[in-house]
Amino acid sequence: MFADNTLTPKEAIRLCALGTLAAAPMSYAALANSVRHFTSHMLGPSLDLMGTSIELLKYEGLIVSSEGDDGDLRITDAGREELRTLLTARLRMGAAELNKLIIALKFRFLHLLARDEQVFQADLLLEACENELARLDDLRRHHAGDEGHIVDWLDHEISQAESRLDWLTRFQASLAP
Repeated sequence: MFADNTLTPKEAIRLCALGTLAAAPMSYAALANSVRHFTSHMLGPSLDLMGTSIELLKYEGLIVSSEGDDGDLRITDAGREELRTLLTARLRMGAAELNKLIIALKFRFLHLLARDEQVFQADLLLEACENELARLDDLRRHHAGDEGHIVDWLDHEISQAESRLDWLTRFQASLAP
């Protein structure tokens, strides 16, 4: 992790692999395809995201091959703890593309956390969205008199951020006991 307790690109891949195996054991090839499919469809192909080897996860004791003929991979207790650590990491300010992947992964695997941890993650996501909206509003005010199309584009970005904030607020409310 980065010093601010946010995920590196390789840790985002670890989160994807461990979360995928937490759902169900699967073959090495199926896991590799699943991780590649999800990450490349979220961000497109990226050398930064080509990192984590499944073999490394095995070496670290986070996943193991099942006994028997199928040899499917499954997550270990240590892997579940690592998954929880990765899933509860903060979002890095200014890392929009990486955050897009991490947010999608959080929503994909959030149900694997205890309810109070899910609520805390919803709080973090709301805070990040509020910060983004404040940043965009400030930028728009600063460039309100500029020529060109920057204000129109910022209005569009602000509209999307407001919509996301509304959605996250409803999502957070749905987690309340």
